[in-house]
Amino acid sequence: MKQHLLIVTAISGLVAISCGGNKQKEKLKEIKNQAIDLSMLDSSINPADDFFDYVNSKWIKANPIPASKSAWGAFYELDEKSMAVLKDIQEKAAADQSAEEGSNIRIIGDFYRSAMDSAGIDKSGLEPLKPLLSELDTLTYSAVATLYGKYTRIGITTPIAFYVEQDFKNTTRYISYIYQSGLGLPDRDYYFRTDESSKKYRDEYVKYVQRIFELAGYESKDAEVKAKSVFELETLLAKASMTLVEQRDPYKTYNLMKIEELRKLTPNFTWDVYFRDLGIAAPAEIVIGQPDFLKAWNGLLKSIKMDIWKDYFRFHVINSYAEQLSTDFERAHFEFYDKILTGKQEMEPRWKRVTNLAGYLLRDILGQEYVKVAFDENAKKEALELVENLRMALAERIDKLTWMGDSTKMKAKEKLNKMMVKIGYPDKWRTYDGLQVKAQHYALNVMAGIEYEFKRNLAKLGKEIDRTEWGMGPQTVNAYYNPLLNEIVFPAAILQPPFFNPKADKAVNYGGIGMVIGHELTHGFDDQGRQFDANGNLSNWWTADDEKRFNELAARFVKQYSTYVPLKDIHINGELTLGENIADLGGMIIAYSAFKKATSGKKEEPIDGLTPDQRFFINFAQIWRTHYRDDAAIQRLYTDPHSPPKYRVIGTLTNMPEFYTSFNVKEGNKMYTPDSLRCVMW
Repeated sequence: MKQHLLIVTAISGLVAISCGGNKQKEKLKEIKNQAIDLSMLDSSINPADDFFDYVNSKWIKANPIPASKSAWGAFYELDEKSMAVLKDIQEKAAADQSAEEGSNIRIIGDFYRSAMDSAGIDKSGLEPLKPLLSELDTLTYSAVATLYGKYTRIGITTPIAFYVEQDFKNTTRYISYIYQSGLGLPDRDYYFRTDESSKKYRDEYVKYVQRIFELAGYESKDAEVKAKSVFELETLLAKASMTLVEQRDPYKTYNLMKIEELRKLTPNFTWDVYFRDLGIAAPAEIVIGQPDFLKAWNGLLKSIKMDIWKDYFRFHVINSYAEQLSTDFERAHFEFYDKILTGKQEMEPRWKRVTNLAGYLLRDILGQEYVKVAFDENAKKEALELVENLRMALAERIDKLTWMGDSTKMKAKEKLNKMMVKIGYPDKWRTYDGLQVKAQHYALNVMAGIEYEFKRNLAKLGKEIDRTEWGMGPQTVNAYYNPLLNEIVFPAAILQPPFFNPKADKAVNYGGIGMVIGHELTHGFDDQGRQFDANGNLSNWWTADDEKRFNELAARFVKQYSTYVPLKDIHINGELTLGENIADLGGMIIAYSAFKKATSGKKEEPIDGLTPDQRFFINFAQIWRTHYRDDAAIQRLYTDPHSPPKYRVIGTLTNMPEFYTSFNVKEGNKMYTPDSLRCVMW
């Protein structure tokens, strides 16, 4: 199961601000005022009609999307600041010729030098992948399982994905998982939608596959035939794949099988050989995400000609590493995946492309260096205080719920109390002993890094659960809830404005990081998270009546958000976005409750004519100030479990009576929803 992330877009790294001290207190009012820029509020728009545009439209007009981006907003701005810090770390490491072999600085430096050697990379062309490609020339059915095992270790796409994770139904142990995979387009539905945009994406994808074959040395006509065959095979895989909405049901994707059952389900695949080449013995039992997909794939192993399978893998070998090859391959990859699918006009500078990948492969090495220069420990203390205030607010909300019975309330509070909190950076850093990053081709260093991380994941089997592990680095501008560990996590990088500003008034912080904290707390009780108990196990702890009432309330969210049409004729998928929409509203309600309790009995003066409540809601809208290119927006509407930013704001606030009071929302205003139709849950 994928972790619930507050922001799906992979925006990593930013500079956390200092928490301040006595020298800064004299400037408090000035800094408070900076939290909300009145000149950016559009007085021509009634906040009761469109609060998102009232807060953000002027900023969006003044901040066009850069040519190298598919979107621009608060997260992207913070990412740029962080990237500059990470660039400095990498450049200094690359220039340090005296760093000891195996040290963090040496690994960072070797990786960065190999990645920035564009002349050497261009000169080598396809050379780093030739051994892998030549093996395909003599591929036989008897060697297929070995191929799958090898490709899985080094990150090459195959129709099945393997990983190790906690057992959904027994989180005291790690277990192996097999999941559907194998597609080159973003999602299975891209192969079947009939609208003009989807047809364009399919046509362009086939052209891209053909271009890869041409760059690999095949004649144009031959490349065209191969591209069509690859696409037809992927379409068959897509047809058998589970939809994104179906995958939201953890019971549907948890199918525990004995190894004998798996062999019986897929007799055309030699599992013992596959596991051997992954690096483990065949497990006694394994969780299968999509048995129907495996059954269909098993049939394709023999019904599809070997020559077509060879071409399928030739393409995916190159496609998986195209961004680490010569400029012609990298450019072709950019033209389809970035320009066609997301609307980017030009490539990011090379150092940024490298830094994004290094952030994954060398995550904790860079993270350690990052926190040395960009994180103030005082921020952690203040954030922890906010978390506990929000936790208490949610506990009080649970006590007052009229739709939930006492027994379910007791178990909900048990889960809430057991929820682990991680802030800033890990207590225990990942080690990288034996990582084979050195003075070699960039693609080979990337391959070494991917295989190292795969082996790290594989090594969990048979080990005790590591509750100190993080799912992202401290340099990541994000937050998440992990149901299996029942934890909420807030990396260092998100603890800065507009999310967290320890020098600003409480209204701003509760509307920013407070909402983020509340959002992640609520994920433990959304349509997916509620199905996991206090110990992280997939277990139904609800009474039948309470579960029925929850589903009735959830249906309101689905109905409300499905009416929104952000772009052309594409509606928000209310079922796909259900969990995030529940968490957005829950997060805001909890944050508001905690905010009012934190300021109870205190006289909170207006700042620049804005009441504390107004500032609370304005900063909530500010953290979502983002706009997208059309193609990027389309992709997110089809694949992202989050609603578009504008509708995260509008959809949430139309359900909050406190917002109505703060901005005089009345019947007839566009953001007005009759009380009987408003969504409510936590």
